[in-house]
Amino acid sequence: MCNFAPNKKITVLNNFEELGVGRKFILGLNDLNINTPTEIQIKVIPILINSNTDLVGQAQTGTGKTAAYGLPLLHKVDPGQNKIQGLILCPTRELGQQIAKQLFKFTKYSSKIFTEAVYGGAPIERQLNALKKPTHIVVATPGRLIDLLKREALNLSHVKTVILDEADEMLSMGFKDELDEILRHTSAAENKWLFSATMPVGIKQIVTKHLAANAVRIEVNEKNVINKNIDHQYLIVEESDKLHALLQFLKSEGVNRGVVFCRTKVAAQKLALQLEAKNITAGAIHGDLMQKERDKVMRAFKNESSQILVATDLAARGLDIEALSFVVHYQLPDKDEYYTHRSGRTARAGKKGVSLSLVTPFETKQIRFYEKSLHISFSQITQGS
Repeated sequence: MCNFAPNKKITVLNNFEELGVGRKFILGLNDLNINTPTEIQIKVIPILINSNTDLVGQAQTGTGKTAAYGLPLLHKVDPGQNKIQGLILCPTRELGQQIAKQLFKFTKYSSKIFTEAVYGGAPIERQLNALKKPTHIVVATPGRLIDLLKREALNLSHVKTVILDEADEMLSMGFKDELDEILRHTSAAENKWLFSATMPVGIKQIVTKHLAANAVRIEVNEKNVINKNIDHQYLIVEESDKLHALLQFLKSEGVNRGVVFCRTKVAAQKLALQLEAKNITAGAIHGDLMQKERDKVMRAFKNESSQILVATDLAARGLDIEALSFVVHYQLPDKDEYYTHRSGRTARAGKKGVSLSLVTPFETKQIRFYEKSLHISFSQITQGS
């Protein structure tokens, strides 16, 4: 069973030094303007730094999980040993690259700790060569890691810490067998840390099978999950009028950039073409894109040659794009927790952002549900406001 007991009241800690984070890593955090720990960081960092333990953390995207597990992992790595000592599993290429990039920045002022990200959709030969260099931490998508293990391209026998990030997403993408196999390879690890936004049956089975019975359980209070700098708005509009409403909103935003979410690949492709027809530079990312095409769309968006990114939920996981002014829910998500994931693309690094939902009269009840379940408030706007 993976039941979460209510967390005891914790002492409020105002900085990372009080959590036990080393001075050299704090200097790296300062460069990133990360000065005040989030709830998940306050709850898990002291535990993970000061002990070897298994841990299950339930926390949404955007709560600071990478630093919550990344900083303790860096403390446990011995830079003098050129062996893989840490393994981080994640669902997507983008999230893997983002994690590796963050760890690199955390170690700017410390001894060199080398992290390598490996993932599908990229030439495996390049990753094979990269793994021949000194590597302390591997960040991997499950499928690519299995491929590399079959080729005996890396040795996991010295891994002391295994981390599963966004475990529910890996499960929903069909990686259950791969996760079981990888966790069997690393059964001797002293630390197994699993982080997930939700706790479906499959995740509870992984916890029961691969983690210690006395694994620490931490749950972030839902009331603190949603970023308070996000202005949640909704506009009631008929389905046939959604494109017109979106165009009006984009016009009001001027040169500001954002992500527009659709539920399906077909809808994302169609909307991107419609926006282009209206002289709005837009690109679509979805599951059917070849990696080269996906990279081209993301490159255009990141270098600001396109203003709008139209995305499906899974395709957008792990995106790390700065200075997004808004997200638009052109279609409401299939899963309630995806509203949090989507909205978390904006209002980063202390900035303000808008999360606008275009809803039909029938869908307004879903807005009320989000208000109750996610503990947020929506403001209704009218066209032209």
